[in-house]
Amino acid sequence: MAAAPGVSYAKDKASPTPTPPAAMSTVGGALLGSSGTKVSLQAGAPALPKKITSRSWIVADAESGEVLASNNAHWKQPPASTLKMLFADTVLPKLSRTETHKVVPSDLNGMGEGSSLVGIKENLTYTVHDLWLGVFLRSGNDAVHVLSAMNGGVDKTVVEMQARAQELQADDTHIVSPDGYDMPGQVSSAYDLTLFARAGLQNADFREYCSTVSAKFPGDYKKTKAGKKVRDTFAIQNTDRLLSGDVNSGLSAYQGLAGVKNGYTSNAGNTFTGVAQRGGRTLLVTVMHPAAGADLGYKEAASLLDWGFAASGKVTPVGTLVPPKSALASASPNASASGTGTAHGGSTAGASAASASSSAGGAWTALGIAGGSVVVVGGVAFLVRRRWPLPK
Repeated sequence: MAAAPGVSYAKDKASPTPTPPAAMSTVGGALLGSSGTKVSLQAGAPALPKKITSRSWIVADAESGEVLASNNAHWKQPPASTLKMLFADTVLPKLSRTETHKVVPSDLNGMGEGSSLVGIKENLTYTVHDLWLGVFLRSGNDAVHVLSAMNGGVDKTVVEMQARAQELQADDTHIVSPDGYDMPGQVSSAYDLTLFARAGLQNADFREYCSTVSAKFPGDYKKTKAGKKVRDTFAIQNTDRLLSGDVNSGLSAYQGLAGVKNGYTSNAGNTFTGVAQRGGRTLLVTVMHPAAGADLGYKEAASLLDWGFAASGKVTPVGTLVPPKSALASASPNASASGTGTAHGGSTAGASAASASSSAGGAWTALGIAGGSVVVVGGVAFLVRRRWPLPK
């Protein structure tokens, strides 16, 4: 999807269709810790889409945090460029968008062979704003490495990303490279990637970059006929085909989609996390490693979003997207990170699927979303916002 196919350092040694672990993390609810599809349909709810090939996926309400349905949500797999969401959530708040940086050769060291590039050149100066456009639109590993250099280096950035993942309760994630390139031991999960998107979307700059369809990127300098030296620009377009559409493959932009990030490597296959709003609902979807096929990951994500919008209010949640540890602690000292729910075909009422953790999480979720109201949880006031800004 986003990144050019690169050399995979961590080949999948399992069968062509590997089997998920029988037991996985239970962060967000006990049901999410077992393999297979989890959904609890109420009367009038539509059936899940048929023939979803993605090894793992999740559909969740971005505001309440309720997990509407999932499949192997905590299965640890290579994340590809969707890991850049965590990179942005970690580093973006630390650098002013107007800050400039002149690229030196060492800034671009350590990029994997075949990495996706936006086209950064040594000895040229870029703004932080330029570099983030390169990260989100072209999934540029060169932009990631330059921003990492500005942040104190790749090693420091990896440490900070891992700490941020732990703060978000993304326990399935292990970071080796900030750009998501295939590296031994580098894994995440559909659940964790959804947490990264939800956290990043609290930041207005993050929302702007991930929803930008096209932009101008600084190129090299050239001389005009008058002999004046001016800097050229070239067009870049977002490689997220649900955001931009793809006339060549007949894939239309998804109605209401506002980001977030796509990815591809030879080992991870296609990965995708998206956020979309229709009416009063805002949903997050993540798919990891669908079967090979043109735009199949996008099509499966779109069908799951369609189902989620149709099923909202007609399913019993099977889990919840947990809030960060800091928000959970400040909102309710006794809140738990786990929830309960009902498996596919189950009959137990699952309103507690988002129990203690979502009582804090529901208040935390929407910080940074325009328009809202103030609620009090555990004696702490939170601004709960109810609309995600859509791309202009």
